[in-house]
Amino acid sequence: MDTAITPTPGRKSATPEAGRARRRRWSARPWLRALHRDAGYFVVGLTIIYALSGLAVNHIKDWDPSFHQIERSHQLALPLPKSDSAAAEHVLSKLGVRDTPREVYRASDTQLDIVFDQLTFHVDTQSGKVLEEGQEPRFFLRLANWLHLNRGKKAWSYVADGYAVLLLFLAISGLFMIPGKKGLLGRGALVATLGAAVPALYVLLSGGP
Repeated sequence: MDTAITPTPGRKSATPEAGRARRRRWSARPWLRALHRDAGYFVVGLTIIYALSGLAVNHIKDWDPSFHQIERSHQLALPLPKSDSAAAEHVLSKLGVRDTPREVYRASDTQLDIVFDQLTFHVDTQSGKVLEEGQEPRFFLRLANWLHLNRGKKAWSYVADGYAVLLLFLAISGLFMIPGKKGLLGRGALVATLGAAVPALYVLLSGGP
């Protein structure tokens, strides 16, 4: 004898089709999380470069983000060769400088200047004292700024564009990572709105461009 199953009052009976629909509705979230995770790992290096460079360049009025000023003194034994070119070659050899200077000239009867793009050596030909002054690149920051400001070859533009696209993906996919009240339909919407309000308020309060 067949017995009919009576649905529980107040509850809707779940059909197989409804269950499959719910599974299809949320099946994309694990893939989204996996892509978000891997994209985040992939751009870690670029994010560090752009973040540090951004902090450095943001304060360009206060310092040179790519170079720092140097001033060093050296003492060489006398006598120095009499000709300017020979004296310059001798000084650079003693100081371990192998680059070719851009210019060598007499600043005075007793001073010979050896000029490079970022450095100048002021040589006192009577005392043998050498004053080295100029600029040296900051460790890592000069390279990071060179990339951030897109001063490299044109190919870097494609890398920077790809990085921007990945950042957009991370921002947008992050909105849908968590369901429910802590996600986009609840707390997430509030936090996202507060974040978007930061640049909007600054433009409003500063008067804009």
